[in-house]
Amino acid sequence: MGKPSHERRLANTEAQAVAKSLRISPQKLNLVATMIRGKKVEKALAELEFSTKRIAGDVAKCVMSAVANAENNHNLDVNELVVAEAYVGKNLTLKRFHARGRGRGSQILKPFSQLTVVVRQVEEDEAEKAKSPKAGAAKKPAAKTAAKKEAK
Repeated sequence: MGKPSHERRLANTEAQAVAKSLRISPQKLNLVATMIRGKKVEKALAELEFSTKRIAGDVAKCVMSAVANAENNHNLDVNELVVAEAYVGKNLTLKRFHARGRGRGSQILKPFSQLTVVVRQVEEDEAEKAKSPKAGAAKKPAAKTAAKKEAK
């Protein structure tokens, strides 16, 4: 007589992991999350490994957890996984006191945040379609150089 099962919120080709109570401000964590958003899992982990940000190790651990969830719980292919979403939320905030001059005090806020990583299995054909608009963007500068040559 356990809990009634509920429907999955994610698609069948997705898996997620949540890292709670990370001791960093959400604004700083979001900088690292934007680094990995939309990239293949292998490339995202490589970037996190060589990142100079302190929190990059915890973010890498969360990405690896999402990959393990995808492989073990949903039978997805690890080589075709992409970091589809990586978003940051606020968590609790510790409030501390710092003594100041003239008998005054000021508040020090020590924020915590949480990170949610969603990985999605993407087929090779879809990955090539995603790259095709970038190829069209590369042709635009060539058109500009041709226009400059005609003007001379």
